[in-house]
Amino acid sequence: MQTTIEQAARLFLEQDNILVITGAGISADSGLPTYRGVGGLYNTGQTEEGYAIEDILSIDMFERRPELTWKYLLELEKSSRGRRPNAAHETLAYLEKKKKRLWVLTQNVDGFHHMAGSEKLVEIHGNLHRLSCTVCEHEEERDDYIGLELPPACPQCAGLIRPQVTLFGEALPYEATRVYEREMNRGFDCVVVIGTSAVFPYIYGPVVEAARHGIPTLEINPDRTELSKIVRHFLPGRAAESMLAIRRIVDEANS
Repeated sequence: MQTTIEQAARLFLEQDNILVITGAGISADSGLPTYRGVGGLYNTGQTEEGYAIEDILSIDMFERRPELTWKYLLELEKSSRGRRPNAAHETLAYLEKKKKRLWVLTQNVDGFHHMAGSEKLVEIHGNLHRLSCTVCEHEEERDDYIGLELPPACPQCAGLIRPQVTLFGEALPYEATRVYEREMNRGFDCVVVIGTSAVFPYIYGPVVEAARHGIPTLEINPDRTELSKIVRHFLPGRAAESMLAIRRIVDEANS
């Protein structure tokens, strides 16, 4: 059974400890292509060099041919250049300030949740706009990669610079994992999934666990996914319009 906006908004009104899990779909309304599927950057699965995109964006390729990995990291950055957080990102940041505890766990590396003002945020795959040296402790933040010579060299030691994102074949970042595990152990009253098919176990795991213990779960997506069979509530729709409508109802109820 499909869920209405009013039912979805009731979860945000009634629950105090909320986990929101987001994927590429939440940034689609900012004009970003999703990683796969309709409008995806790499629908064919093959790059012009003949490699799968997962191989190009792997730690093994980065160590062997950093210029090739950086070529496609640049393409990812270009796809978000000049874009801004949309109403879904902004609503989550707004609701965080209204709720006792609202955490966002995102797979996205575009940095939009941070830009929108979310503070209780786990960027489990990192952030394209944070760069660090692979040799020394140099770090920097960049709005974009304009003027960046690829592959970039560290201004301090001339070592290889990389973005602080998780490449294929690489362990998840320690600090993000530590926060993730800490908050999962604390538990949540409600788990909401927005714009992701949740193929990674650390993404779908909280949804499965919540459903198993009778904790309310909500998915917001234009189309059904494998998670739709698990969640209690499924709200068909795009992220921005759905979250904006939810915000209106929450504000009316609290006015």
